Amino acid sequence: MERRRVAITGTGVVSSCGTGVEAFWHGLNASPPAGERRVHDFDPAAIFDNPKEARRTDRVTQLALAAATQALAQAGVIDGDPLRRGVLIGTGIGGIGTLEEQILLYAEKGARRVSPFLVPMMMPNAPSATVSMRWGWQGPCQTVSTACAAGTHALIDAALWIANGRCDVVAAGASEAAMTPVGIAGFTNMTAMSSRQVSEPFSATRDGFVIAEGAAVLILEAWERAEARGATILGEVLGGASTADAHHITAPAPGGRGALSCMEIALATTSLTPADIAHVNAHGTSTPLNDGAEAEAMATLFGSGGPPMTSIKGVTGHALGAAGALEAVAVVESMRRGLIPPTAVTTEVDPNLPAIDLVLGEARPWTPGPTLSNSFGFGGHNGTLVLAPA
Repeated sequence: MERRRVAITGTGVVSSCGTGVEAFWHGLNASPPAGERRVHDFDPAAIFDNPKEARRTDRVTQLALAAATQALAQAGVIDGDPLRRGVLIGTGIGGIGTLEEQILLYAEKGARRVSPFLVPMMMPNAPSATVSMRWGWQGPCQTVSTACAAGTHALIDAALWIANGRCDVVAAGASEAAMTPVGIAGFTNMTAMSSRQVSEPFSATRDGFVIAEGAAVLILEAWERAEARGATILGEVLGGASTADAHHITAPAPGGRGALSCMEIALATTSLTPADIAHVNAHGTSTPLNDGAEAEAMATLFGSGGPPMTSIKGVTGHALGAAGALEAVAVVESMRRGLIPPTAVTTEVDPNLPAIDLVLGEARPWTPGPTLSNSFGFGGHNGTLVLAPA
């Protein structure tokens, strides 16, 4: 069977730097807030029929449903066989907010006070299930949980469902709401987070990430189907890849060999060579080891210089499993607007890193072309998504 082209026809985003694509883009090009990156302008009541329904849904699902609702509104009317419409939403941690609250309740007031909604609220597949039930989409409904690579992996797998003919339309992305007291303490005590609460990817003074929450969902659709219904095509998924470092539960493989193999295999799923890549959206978490490994992988793949590269985590912070989905939306908007947003906060690339062309200071005009979007997660999970302009 001939592989079908995969169009992007809708995007939705809930982020610490803006809710909705326009606000998100403005935030990517503005000065980042100080400290932690929570979503402050979010009202779950706006997406649920009644307050009781909202209270029975963890924040990770609320954020996912909000982003999905935006994406579907932009994509327009999606009709056809509901068995050929799928949902694939990733998360690194799931409903940890509900879990923490209920554990405290158990300790203070006993087992009988634990909510009967604990399990459906905390389970990682709740975002996908909720979106499918809201829209009546009866095709494959799955969840990817590969730490900070989850969003990118969800988009890669969803595109394969369409390319291979299983689905005509898929709502794909990721959501994360792990900014709980215990969650923050865990990341802090493992020294993964910046002690200064400053994210400055690839700089010499980087000392860890700034934790964030958020969600992003993209509507992926068979290209011919999208054209036939007159949809506005925002971009195209050309391919992607997933590899494992098989090295360490948190540290990347030396020399970025896992990241390198992932980018090479992602290119092999397309007809592209490294010379064809016009931009790289970096994982760029601002941790010393991760940024170093990614820069080394870039230098090996592209040689000296390479294409322009950016990390939006200087603004968004690191939304863990949702990061790759947020960054896919950023890439689509970058292509639509002919601008690459800067790597906020960072003013100079660490001179000890291989030479990379990191976009600094302000957005850089470019001629949109094929782009790699990288995500690397604890456990050695690597993901590279290949996107192209419409």
